[in-house]
Amino acid sequence: MAESSEFWGTGRRKTSVARVKLQPGTGKILVNRRPIEAYFPSEVLRAEVRQPLAFTENEGKFDIVVNAQGGGIHSQAGAARLGISRALILFDPELRPRLRQSDFLTRDPRAKERKKYGQKGARKRFQFSKR
Repeated sequence: MAESSEFWGTGRRKTSVARVKLQPGTGKILVNRRPIEAYFPSEVLRAEVRQPLAFTENEGKFDIVVNAQGGGIHSQAGAARLGISRALILFDPELRPRLRQSDFLTRDPRAKERKKYGQKGARKRFQFSKR
């Protein structure tokens, strides 16, 4: 366990970036200065953000402040999950194998494919006419 009382982690997903501050506390989670219930309307997204805490049995032990920007709320939730996982490792390096095994430390590489010139989109083409 580290001796510092604040642990920082950065998570990314698609075009979202979440900077996460973990500090010992009562379990409050603030996302962009709002309670998690106000920021993420869906229980699924709130559960996704809390997954690393639940998995490592650290729920209710930390106050978490998340600063998320870019992308949509789903990718922000994924970015926050990765940031929390990385901050937990700074708190206790022995959690790393468990988090790694459950894929909480893997940055999701999927992102929107760029549109190509001479085409309608990334994959879609204009209609082909033989004559």
